[in-house]
Amino acid sequence: MKYCFVFCALFLATLVHAQEPLELTWDNIFTKNDGVSQAVLSPDGTKVAFVGRKGAQAGIFLLEVAEPDAVQFWVTGSSPSWFADGKRIVYRYQGDLWSIETGSDVPIRLTKDDQDKRAPKPSPDGNWIAFYSGRSGYQDIWIIPASGGSARQLTQASMAIDDFRFAPSWAPDSKHIAYYAFKNDYWEDDIWIVNIESQKERQVSHGLMAMSTPVWSPDGKTIAVMGNDKEEYWYEDLSYLYLIEVARAEDRKLQMQIHATDLLFNHTVTWSPDGQELFFPYQERSEVELWRVPVAGGVATRVSNMGGTFFNYHGSENGKAFVFVRSTSIRGGEVDYLSMEGGVTRQLTRFSTHWANLKAPMEISYRSWDGLYIQAFMYTPADFDPAQPYPALVHVHGGGTNTYYKRLSLTEQYLANQGYVVLAVNYRGGSGFGRPFQNLSINDWGNGQALDAAHAADFIRSQSWSNGKVGIYGYSYGGITSMAAITRAPDKFDAAVPMAGIYDFGDAYTNADRIGKIFIKTGHGGSPEEQPEIYGISNALSRVHQVQTPLLLMHGEADVRAPFRQFELAVDILNREGKVFESHSYPNEPHGFRNPANRVDMYQRLENWFAKYLK
Repeated sequence: MKYCFVFCALFLATLVHAQEPLELTWDNIFTKNDGVSQAVLSPDGTKVAFVGRKGAQAGIFLLEVAEPDAVQFWVTGSSPSWFADGKRIVYRYQGDLWSIETGSDVPIRLTKDDQDKRAPKPSPDGNWIAFYSGRSGYQDIWIIPASGGSARQLTQASMAIDDFRFAPSWAPDSKHIAYYAFKNDYWEDDIWIVNIESQKERQVSHGLMAMSTPVWSPDGKTIAVMGNDKEEYWYEDLSYLYLIEVARAEDRKLQMQIHATDLLFNHTVTWSPDGQELFFPYQERSEVELWRVPVAGGVATRVSNMGGTFFNYHGSENGKAFVFVRSTSIRGGEVDYLSMEGGVTRQLTRFSTHWANLKAPMEISYRSWDGLYIQAFMYTPADFDPAQPYPALVHVHGGGTNTYYKRLSLTEQYLANQGYVVLAVNYRGGSGFGRPFQNLSINDWGNGQALDAAHAADFIRSQSWSNGKVGIYGYSYGGITSMAAITRAPDKFDAAVPMAGIYDFGDAYTNADRIGKIFIKTGHGGSPEEQPEIYGISNALSRVHQVQTPLLLMHGEADVRAPFRQFELAVDILNREGKVFESHSYPNEPHGFRNPANRVDMYQRLENWFAKYLK
């Protein structure tokens, strides 16, 4: 009866959503953006446990693949993982681990302490639950009995306490766990295994930079992982597939004509039940699809043809199907289902907010400073008339080796609704355009990329609809590129809003978190002492005297990926140089803001800044 009530409530909420599209406001965008964030198939492929929000309900939902409309709210929590028998899940709620059976609304609490826990995974035999915790001063793996009880530490000093990637990976025998570690070298992310009884640890890869959770083959003899060689550039989104022979502790790069895409460390590899095939995501231009390759290597072929981007996917243990949490340019995250046999993708959920006045952007290219054509997505006002004049904005994406993905981007949609033409550009160095294109930014951070953004401004001013006013904005690496653009091409932009950026990589190298340090070191070919000239290229603060653009600088005060000191240094030198600027910082906010009210405030300030100088 309860499930019927919940389903009926969700069905009515869906109807209301369909009848009353929500207006695009900053408050709505950051507080009422419903959708799905994670989905996992049951081992037999008949059920999906997914994390989502629909109106007032948020947590873990359950649906039957055969009857997706009868979706049930299951329990409040996150990070669900199925037990091998498919009868229950383990999940996180209020800092502890819990389990709940299918058909039940009574969860069982497994832990009760004030220690952190993440990425819980049950063993194949159902006897244990492994999870990561920083209680040892490192990110280490701990285990508890599946029925609950005291936690026991398995690994020793395996990973930096500020490195929250990946999950424990159980071997089929339930006696070993594979994990990534930097035990031998701070600059490595090699794969190790630990015996849960003896707690003996053994390294099985060498000189590897793991980019995904390692996954065991069905026979327990091989581990597959996305990664790069330690001596290479730290490529994001275009990784290699490595196969590690556990007994011999030997790793080899699988040969195929494309790369694998970890997509900000979210994705991993899926084995076929017979151990003869590997399935993995791969990004082309701004879209991500699922691909397949024989375990021996060879020709990889595309499995899905969905369009858009998925940041989470999962395959059933029996190899029957996959689910994806996918978004498009005009649709938020939903659960999509695809049989391993291929065919048409089926949408299983209807959770994402129905927004008013969404308009798919036009995909274009423009010619940059050295002849390269740069992909861009052009957002236009609803009543766009190319014969009328409009102010314009250039958006530069975060993650210098990532991409502006084809997914729902409400910030650009909102700004277009406010009368701007927004050009979101995929500058050089990003993924999806082949390894040579990604290599263009090596040892050249903030230089060619900034000029790509500057030439987007030139392209805009050459169009019939331009009023001659162009602004630039971006967050994280987008903040880096925004600042770099106005210091290198001071006459191109009429206003700028760099957010959460790094403006002196040599200084950031001394106090960034571990992932930030690796990113900086590999991007510059070494440390500041080893490569002073390369760090001189990327240093925007040394060029602040050239700035002519009014800029608004914003940053979180608890940021360690792009350390808050970068904001302080920039404010100091902007003051000293007498530049036209404003600055605002947010106490207790890390690199990814946690308080929605602060996000609303940040983007309202951005909107006001551009209105002042461009309209």
